[in-house]
Amino acid sequence: MDLAAIQNALKEYGFDGWLFYDFHNRDPIAASILGLDPKAMATRRWYYFIPAEGGPRKLVHSIERGKLDSLPGEKQIYLPWPQQHTLLREMLGGAKKVAMQYSPMNAIPYVSLVDGGTIDLVRSFGVEVVSSADLVQQFEARLTQEQYDSHLEAGKVMHAICEFAFGEIAGRVKAGQTPTEYEIQQMMLEKYKENGMAWADDPIVAVNEHASDPHFEPTIENTHPIREGDLVLIDLWAKMDRPRAIYFDITWMGYVGSDVPEKQAKVFDIVKSARDRAVSFLEERFGSGQDVYGWEVDDACRKVVTDAGYAEYFTHRTGHSIGEEVHGNGVNIDNLETKDERKIAPGNCFSIEPGIYLEDFGVRSEIDVYVSYDNEVIVTGPRQEEVLALLK
Repeated sequence: MDLAAIQNALKEYGFDGWLFYDFHNRDPIAASILGLDPKAMATRRWYYFIPAEGGPRKLVHSIERGKLDSLPGEKQIYLPWPQQHTLLREMLGGAKKVAMQYSPMNAIPYVSLVDGGTIDLVRSFGVEVVSSADLVQQFEARLTQEQYDSHLEAGKVMHAICEFAFGEIAGRVKAGQTPTEYEIQQMMLEKYKENGMAWADDPIVAVNEHASDPHFEPTIENTHPIREGDLVLIDLWAKMDRPRAIYFDITWMGYVGSDVPEKQAKVFDIVKSARDRAVSFLEERFGSGQDVYGWEVDDACRKVVTDAGYAEYFTHRTGHSIGEEVHGNGVNIDNLETKDERKIAPGNCFSIEPGIYLEDFGVRSEIDVYVSYDNEVIVTGPRQEEVLALLK
């Protein structure tokens, strides 16, 4: 935790402090920013207040009085609930505007973690509760050089496994076999293990109409065989299996044949153009020194799909924050599911992944983008330029 940097940011935003609160490890953001063990016992409520000026203050339960001992600041201990309320009021002092992991109208659910009752309690002291979303963006979602390097390392593995999967499909079909989506997925997972990866959910291998479901999950029961003439979507994500590592997340398309059908090629070209417009929009803004917000990039990308007549088939946001979780806590590229009004900052990493999902097939192209501390917009891996003709 960089206390001085946090207090400087609080002054810049005009906040009197940042109040962290947790119960049963429900707020992983607090653990990440404060450097706490997210798996340690936490059966009682605790509070940690960082004022814009002065030293931090801690409030812990008598049973878990050592819970915040790793952090600086004066500690107070409560037992009965009325004492908790009294000491919390005293902890906040004369603060009038305090940031918490809260998002008005639940606009940014990644940050909306403090329960409504606790918000009510703090407000009952005459304190205005404001969202910590921009603070989280600054102190939890910006990568260190070591983290960025881990992202690039994971990217090399992900691209190699993607190439391996398409190669297995091509080789098996040429040999007269009919591999299934599930079988290819399981082969990919073996490669994950061999390369020392960590992941929360398994990769997507989806053909034809299954690719029209952005979150299709192949199983033994629902899997389709992969045959010549099928369009194949592969979406894979993972990180190196070590502390503080950052995910890499990509989607590529292949066609089991020598010549990609015209309609599928056309839809991919629209998706590719939308993807590249998002990148060029970012480059233009950062190149001219202008601020750029997540919702604006979504608009720029989505306009390409809309102008091509496929607006109703682009059914998700353009991209998501990437961090220690594949869906991180930083700015999302979104003006569909939410209006993400957070500013994209140097050190942020996120996906760009427009898609068009028709009844009989779906197409998505996903890349990862990192904004360096020199304001350089970096696509952190290869961009797919055309659907791979797997039997060519």
